[in-house]
Amino acid sequence: MSALVEFVEAVGDHRALALAGLAVGTLFGFFAQRSRFCLRAAVVEVARGQLGARLAVWLFAFSAAVVATQLLALAGQFDTANVRQLASRGSVSGALIGGLLFGIGMVLARGCSSRLLVLAANGNLRALLSGLIFAVTAQASMGGVLAPAREWIGALWTVDGGAARDLLATTGMGNAGGLAFGLVWLAAGVFFALRSRVSLWGWIGGIGAGAMVAAAWWANFALSQVTFEPTPVKSLSFTGPAADMLMLVLSPVGQSLNFDHGMIPGVFLGSFVAAWFARELKLEGFQGGAAMRRYIVGAVLMGFGGMLAGGCAVGAGVSGAAVFALTAWLTLCGMWAGAALTDWLVDRRPRGATTDAALQGAPAHP
Repeated sequence: MSALVEFVEAVGDHRALALAGLAVGTLFGFFAQRSRFCLRAAVVEVARGQLGARLAVWLFAFSAAVVATQLLALAGQFDTANVRQLASRGSVSGALIGGLLFGIGMVLARGCSSRLLVLAANGNLRALLSGLIFAVTAQASMGGVLAPAREWIGALWTVDGGAARDLLATTGMGNAGGLAFGLVWLAAGVFFALRSRVSLWGWIGGIGAGAMVAAAWWANFALSQVTFEPTPVKSLSFTGPAADMLMLVLSPVGQSLNFDHGMIPGVFLGSFVAAWFARELKLEGFQGGAAMRRYIVGAVLMGFGGMLAGGCAVGAGVSGAAVFALTAWLTLCGMWAGAALTDWLVDRRPRGATTDAALQGAPAHP
């Protein structure tokens, strides 16, 4: 802890947070790019009855985040007392409806918000445009023209903060139970990975991406103990941070930095480096106006849905789930339902059949 205090004193509170975000984000971007980590791809596999490599990678990331986060809590290196997803009042209606809209959007845009950022760094112009629209919509939902609709839906059904939002507390499982739960899903990931012959990078990248969620929890918690200014205890997420990054770019120079301001460019950098070493950098564009309309609608739904739900596929589906926040789990269920339904209605062939090539190719390179 003394080394951390010296680091913060040397660079200042805001720069320390931004540098921590940059480090964690860079590693997450690298691991996510190499493993093809993507919730949308995992849902599509499950919905089409082909439980394979992409489900295994998602389970690796999900379970690694849960296991590592619970180990940190058991070791006394992380405390959820001030975590927003647990401490403050939450919205059940926002989680369910927002998760559903986000799930629909990520199928239409062929990737969740984190996946779009990873792909944009590889030269995918479709992902770049969709990501920009996602960020603008998220900002409009946070404090712009869409904010009243978000607030109205969010107020329909709320739940108190504290134990009421903490599934480990309400079920009596505790951190040990949370650890056991994560290990079960890790075993499931190993099973599907062995059966599908997942590559080494699928194993390393999936587990590494999940570990970065726990690393972000630890970094922000540790810094909150030594910074002079109040520091929110958070982990990886892409809805609010995307909106914040957009406003930072549009605001006058000299604005205060935070963890997210380092994390977003870090993910881009990590993905770019991974693609560069793997020789996967490639400019890709749209194939007609219909495709562009689809991506735009998907990005808008993700931006509004993610802000309404209080998190994206990573922010709620992995980071929030790792601390067993009730609303995060409801959001994750909504995402799975919305994505599976949209895949069935929009992407499957009229006779309900699809080729292995279509299933294998579309999620990885939207």
